[in-house]
Amino acid sequence: MAVRTALLLSCMSLALAGCAGSADDHPNPPATQQVDLKRYQGTWYELARLPMFFQRNCVQSEAHYGLREDGRIDVTNRCKEKDGQSNEAHGIAEAQQAGKTDKLWVRFDNWFSRLAPDLTKGEYWVLYHDADYRVALVGHPNREYLWLLSRTEAVSDQTREQLLDIARQQGYDTSKLIWRE
Repeated sequence: MAVRTALLLSCMSLALAGCAGSADDHPNPPATQQVDLKRYQGTWYELARLPMFFQRNCVQSEAHYGLREDGRIDVTNRCKEKDGQSNEAHGIAEAQQAGKTDKLWVRFDNWFSRLAPDLTKGEYWVLYHDADYRVALVGHPNREYLWLLSRTEAVSDQTREQLLDIARQQGYDTSKLIWRE
């Protein structure tokens, strides 16, 4: 399992690095401008995501964010795979611009990120969160990555449709979403 986890983490870093400099023909989606990181921290369950290599076997995923004293964020991603095995990845997120908390760089801790730290950071944009920090949309400005997140493992049909509408309005292809099992 350790080799498998190391391979998974390496692939995650490569995938994130590959998308960090990508651009498309559309303007960047709007982000929220400001996120109260104290309220954002805690556990978020992935309701749905766009397909990506490093989560290809995940059927249930969650992320835990913890605010650090230095203002950065500890990130722990957990994935339950189709075969029942679990994987975990640890990283650190920090603001892309001082004082702006909606656009973050995330770097996961693995051998590749230690060798080439500037190549392995991925963009993590908080595109939307509700007033109570119960649901959120997170994506990448090139629209290849998108996560629908919630504090609970399921949401009402109304909330689900609201998140999908916001994602579509921002140019994301929601027809390709993979939903939590």
